[in-house]
Amino acid sequence: MLHFSEDPTITVFEPHVAATAKQPEAYVWAVDAARSPDYWFPRQCPRAMAWTEESTTEDDRSFLGDDRVHAVEYGWLDAMRTVELYAYRLPAADFEPFGDYCHVSTRTVRPLGPAERVGDLFALHEAAGIQLRVLPNLWPFWDRVIAGSLGFSGIRLGNACPRGQARAVIQPETGCIRST
Repeated sequence: MLHFSEDPTITVFEPHVAATAKQPEAYVWAVDAARSPDYWFPRQCPRAMAWTEESTTEDDRSFLGDDRVHAVEYGWLDAMRTVELYAYRLPAADFEPFGDYCHVSTRTVRPLGPAERVGDLFALHEAAGIQLRVLPNLWPFWDRVIAGSLGFSGIRLGNACPRGQARAVIQPETGCIRST
C-alpha cells in the first residue's frame, strides 16, 4: 500500500476524518501500486482522470485518444514542476478495500520505512504511458468523460477553476483563467 504526501517526515499515520470526507469514520487512506498514478500530483491539485474499459465505445476511445489520460489546469503547471512529493510504503495487512480504488485502515499505521521521493511527475506520467493533458478549465473534459463509457476518477475538483471561466489570463493567486 502507498500513501503520497508533500511531508517527508511522517512517522505514524493516525486515522482521521478528512476535510473532504463524505463519511464520518476516521481512516488512514492508501492506494495500491496500480492506482498510484492518481496521486502523482501536488496534493491540492485538481485532476480529472479517464481510462478505457472493455465496455468503452469507439466514440469514447476516439475522444480519449489513449488508454489513460490525466488532465490538469494550466494554473497548476508550476506546482507540478516544483512539488517535492514523497511516497510512503505501508503494510498491506493493515488495510481493507474501500470503494473501487482506495484502501483504508481504522488503526494507527507505521510506514515500512522512510518516505521515498517520487521525482519528476511529468517523467512518471510519460514512463507509465499516461497522457497528461493541460487545459484552461477541467470542466468541459470532466463533463464529457462522465457522460460516456470511460472509467474515470476526479480528485480535488473543488479546487478547479469555476465552470465557464473565460480563457484569457492566469490569475497568480488562484491559478485560474480570467477574461481581460
